[in-house]
Amino acid sequence: MLKQLVKITAFTGLLFSMSLSQAADLFSAEWMNSFKDAWNKNSEITETLAKIDFNSTIAYGFKGDDKPLGVIKVEKGIVTSAGAYNDEELNWDLRAPKETWDKWLAAENGPSKLDLFKPAWLGGLKFQVGNYSAMMKNPSMMGPFLKSFTVMGQIK
Repeated sequence: MLKQLVKITAFTGLLFSMSLSQAADLFSAEWMNSFKDAWNKNSEITETLAKIDFNSTIAYGFKGDDKPLGVIKVEKGIVTSAGAYNDEELNWDLRAPKETWDKWLAAENGPSKLDLFKPAWLGGLKFQVGNYSAMMKNPSMMGPFLKSFTVMGQIK
């Protein structure tokens, strides 16, 4: 019985440490490059944004941090570069508490519109840079925006 308890405790500890190491990778250069690849494979994002000639530099990070952690550059709907944030000029800077990102990325279809409308002070998404209301009103941007969270959740 004691041996089984020790094995279970060791296994639980291993799983916990694995989840912590995966969490630390969120928005790292490696993670952002995986996001780039996943984004570019998703025609719902790329084709819709190409139609509106969408070009932006988008950063991601955690609420309360001085700077975002990761960044992508989108040209005509395609992510052309991705990596760690290096003081690039941004069109969008999306922040949320770590727990919120974890919840959204664990959801099968990403966050709902309702989740994204939740005010930042309630744990929702905060736009440090970018016109959130204009984007939410534009179906050509809103669909790919929501889909990008689903794509994020596919990255392991």
